Amino acid sequence: MRDGESIVLDIDGQSYELSREAATELQDAVGDALTERREFFRTAGTFREDGSYEVSRRSADSAGNAKVFQSFDAMTRLFDRLPDEFTAEDVGRTGITGSRRHLLVRHFAEHPDFACRIGSRNPLTGKKEADIVGEDATAEVGAD
Repeated sequence: MRDGESIVLDIDGQSYELSREAATELQDAVGDALTERREFFRTAGTFREDGSYEVSRRSADSAGNAKVFQSFDAMTRLFDRLPDEFTAEDVGRTGITGSRRHLLVRHFAEHPDFACRIGSRNPLTGKKEADIVGEDATAEVGAD
């Protein structure tokens, strides 16, 4: 394909003709739609282009401060397997090591899709609560 040529896309039986520039803009927009980073109080969650979900410290810049799950559903399954009150040690029993264990306890408490709050800071303990799903809770609210 040469500069100035158009690109034809077939989607659900419809053909669309785009300039190279428009196709590049569409590609960038699709990539942006597939990746989303949400920042919370101390943690951040990123939906990545490959379908995986990464939990990281909010301002971290190294992989040592992140845990990547195959999907958000995989992280949800981990949460579902944890007891009603869980510590970093409980998270560690699933094979997650080091500071990532504490990171996940905090992320479960901060992310509004998980019915969880911090029940205690020492030891750091997550507490599942059915009545807080969807609220914009932070990890520190309600800590004993």
